[in-house]
Amino acid sequence: MPSKRQSILIVEPDQASRQTLEESVRSAGYEVAVSSSQAEGFKFVQDAGIDLLILSADLADVQCCDALAEVKGNAATAGTRVILLTHGGGAERARGLDLGADEVMTAPWDSVELLARIRVQLREKHFFDELQEKTRIADEGREVAQTAFQALAVTEKMTRDAYSLGRALKIGVSALFAIAILIAGIFILFSRRANKEANQAYAVIAQLERRAHRQEQLMADARSARAELQQSDVLAQKQQLTQQTEELRQKISGAEPGDASSLRKQLEETTARLKRVETESESAEQVIRSYAPSVCLLHVSVSFVDRASGRPLRYGGINPDGEPLHDSDGNPVYTLEGRAPEVRADFFGTGFIVREGRILTNHHVAQPWWKNDELAAVSTQGLSPSIAEFTAYFPDSNAGVPVSTSEISEQADLAVLQGDFSGLKRPVLKLDARKEAAVSGQPLLSLGYATGISAILARAGEDAVNDIAKSTGGNPTEIVNELLRRKLIRPLVTQGHIGDVLADKIVYDAQTTSGGSGGPLINRDGEVIGVTFAVVRGFGGSNFGVPIRFAQPLLKP
Repeated sequence: MPSKRQSILIVEPDQASRQTLEESVRSAGYEVAVSSSQAEGFKFVQDAGIDLLILSADLADVQCCDALAEVKGNAATAGTRVILLTHGGGAERARGLDLGADEVMTAPWDSVELLARIRVQLREKHFFDELQEKTRIADEGREVAQTAFQALAVTEKMTRDAYSLGRALKIGVSALFAIAILIAGIFILFSRRANKEANQAYAVIAQLERRAHRQEQLMADARSARAELQQSDVLAQKQQLTQQTEELRQKISGAEPGDASSLRKQLEETTARLKRVETESESAEQVIRSYAPSVCLLHVSVSFVDRASGRPLRYGGINPDGEPLHDSDGNPVYTLEGRAPEVRADFFGTGFIVREGRILTNHHVAQPWWKNDELAAVSTQGLSPSIAEFTAYFPDSNAGVPVSTSEISEQADLAVLQGDFSGLKRPVLKLDARKEAAVSGQPLLSLGYATGISAILARAGEDAVNDIAKSTGGNPTEIVNELLRRKLIRPLVTQGHIGDVLADKIVYDAQTTSGGSGGPLINRDGEVIGVTFAVVRGFGGSNFGVPIRFAQPLLKP
């Protein structure tokens, strides 16, 4: 990303064409100046230091050809990139290139292609400027070296009359020369490293923001989550086993005697599993009726602000399809200038009502960059992550509720959010911070939005997921609002047992996938004993929860 906003001058005599070109280029977020006069335009290039000149001209115009050659031949303006728009075919394009144009497009030209060629030329201009800067640094280094050598020569002459003094000066000047070379080397090394780290930071942002912006990816995530739901959600297991039982009974009624015995054995096993799950689902269904309405999906949209200027990171531009412009490597183009949409990274978590107008969740949900290794590179490049939007979505509600962070624990991964939930009339979950409330071996229920919106989409069915993906274009906010409209937002309920109770964590084995951070852990008495904060994927699906006693200091009036 360039350090300053790149400027473009459009020289087009025809008013309609000039207006079309200006609107197309300006919509991509560039700083644009326009002129109808070639003479005026060329003077502007010389005076204002334009990065790119888009020139519409007839190559039969001798004055235009001479001026173009002058621009490219002048040391002060040689770095200005020139895209020539003209009429004709291959011969005209070849002549335009011979005259010094960096790119030639013949009418009719496509605006999308023109913007792509603009990006190419500006990248080359950026590289040209970097090369000039490095050359300037090298020249300055050589001047320092020459000065040092000259000083050294003078010192050598002085040593003929004062050897001891001359030797001291020689050592001093040599040391100065060595330091100058060292500083120049460190500066160049730092510049290269900074550019590399900046590219890594933007690559991280690109990876984060594109995760939920692909229709195909949404479909794939929903299918994957659907398979996981059948293994983890108590109610989903009950529904699946009930269906399997009915199918086996139908097969037995029409089966041959040799096959019927095997089918009856399968039916017995399935029926036994169904009875076990039904027992578990009774408590799960009671929890869903009582507590699920107070457990919300949290959507956190993070923007990135330049600490030096306070300006947000934006896309380099938007194409006619509403998608961000990409460079030749397929990566989004970013800038601190223009009026294109801000770059956002979206995160999801879980929260639950613990007091009137207060939601309890994790610190890393309230501030997704907290202890986030992915975003570490972003912070080191002068960009500060910032909450752009923070919304809570409750089951069976008509709209999301804006929330903000109220308190953050200094002892554990916990945070309290505040918002106006007065119109929802949702119950406050009961908390039990006693030691005896969490006992090893006892059952517990976990509520949360594991895998974010993927698990919610999985419940919607293939056709509904396809409709939602197409209608929203993969925009996370629009997806959540559509899920809310369809009454599909409700937490996943999983059941397991407490494995161990430690001073700072509860270990439990509820069958759940990674995600659901910030969700309540409920004991057999129906009270919250902890808050989910981590999943150890390679340890038998074991989860960690923060004991609810760590939340008490945050909830004091």
